[in-house]
Amino acid sequence: MAIIPVIQEARIPLVSCAGAAVIVEPVAERKWVFKVPQKDSDCVRRIFDHMTSKGIKDIGIITTTSGFGKAGRDQLTMIAADYGIKIVADETYDPTTTDMTAQLVKIKNAGAQAVVNWSIEPAQSIVPQNMKQLKMTIPLYQSHGFGNLKYVAAAGAAAEGIIFPAGRLLVVDAVPADHSQKKVLVDYRTQYEKTYNDKVSTFGGHAYDAMWIVAGALKKAGDDRAKLRDEIEKTEFTGTAGMFKFSPTDHCGLDKTAFELLTVKDGKFVVLTE
Repeated sequence: MAIIPVIQEARIPLVSCAGAAVIVEPVAERKWVFKVPQKDSDCVRRIFDHMTSKGIKDIGIITTTSGFGKAGRDQLTMIAADYGIKIVADETYDPTTTDMTAQLVKIKNAGAQAVVNWSIEPAQSIVPQNMKQLKMTIPLYQSHGFGNLKYVAAAGAAAEGIIFPAGRLLVVDAVPADHSQKKVLVDYRTQYEKTYNDKVSTFGGHAYDAMWIVAGALKKAGDDRAKLRDEIEKTEFTGTAGMFKFSPTDHCGLDKTAFELLTVKDGKFVVLTE
């Protein structure tokens, strides 16, 4: 966030690989800023869609005090009422915290029907472990920042059943053959795994999308900053995160349909079917 005023003053197009909606909103104050990950606000909506389908009304949220966590907490608290969801416990923790038992006990005692954790590593793996130790069997939802199998490995058996929204890159084989993203997802995964001998994550995909969007705009606009910005704003592009359609009122170009709802089964990511 600290770079945004610098970018705006310098009038240099920026394509961010970070998730918070506030990076590009309000657009009137972010004229030179774009982003490629799905928005945290849409991630929250996908989580709440699933909760309401399961009759979950009372939830506990636990978020890191980092910028990512604060932005996620803001979205959770702002959007909950739209879904008739009540936050019965609202806990936070420092990014360096290694045990969230105290916060989770408060959530448990508040009668929450589910927990939402909004953080990046290592807390994404610690929270499920602490819940398992406390014998908390209610659903655990995580943000789209959970999209790396290394976090699953770190959490061990406690990761089983975690629910989170993510792009289709993590479940390429489950994407129908006629889906608009299928080819780019397969091609990216093949090239990435061949080059790095490692499993894909959503994060490398964001960099891929950003580079192709900028490259495509450069071909049309050259190195003129204003023209380059205008071309990015007109871009329609099928990437790893979804089908982008930027506009003067949307500098992310994705909506909640760019997400699949995933879960962890036998240590792997699979599409949630229930």
